[in-house]
Amino acid sequence: MEINMLSARTKFLIVGDIENLQKQLKQILKDLGFLNVDETKDGQVALQKLVADDFDFIISSWHMLSMDGLSILRSIRAIEKLNGVPVLMVATEIKKKHIVEAVQAGADGFLASPFTATVLFEKLDLIVRNHVSSISEN
Repeated sequence: MEINMLSARTKFLIVGDIENLQKQLKQILKDLGFLNVDETKDGQVALQKLVADDFDFIISSWHMLSMDGLSILRSIRAIEKLNGVPVLMVATEIKKKHIVEAVQAGADGFLASPFTATVLFEKLDLIVRNHVSSISEN
């Protein structure tokens, strides 16, 4: 499913095993009017959900025990059905090396935690606008 704008119907999948971060993301998305939010703590489960259903946006934590965010991102980009789904990576500790790796693997954005609802919305909006722009160029 190609996303061309953010709306209340935008379907998100949050992937991460840091419970507080997942709760924060889900609450902020809800406060912003996004009510279609699913979540999982496990990378393999995330991939199964992504293949079985249509999601418009993926927000993945960088650091996870079972499967790190970079591995999930690479797996997502290797699946044709998921290639066009925007992915925002979230990390509590951002290193330049991580940003470079994420961008090279196909991440659409990177966000440092903690963050505000405004910062999250601006990042999501920027990713969607860039995504639409790249689609219209092709």
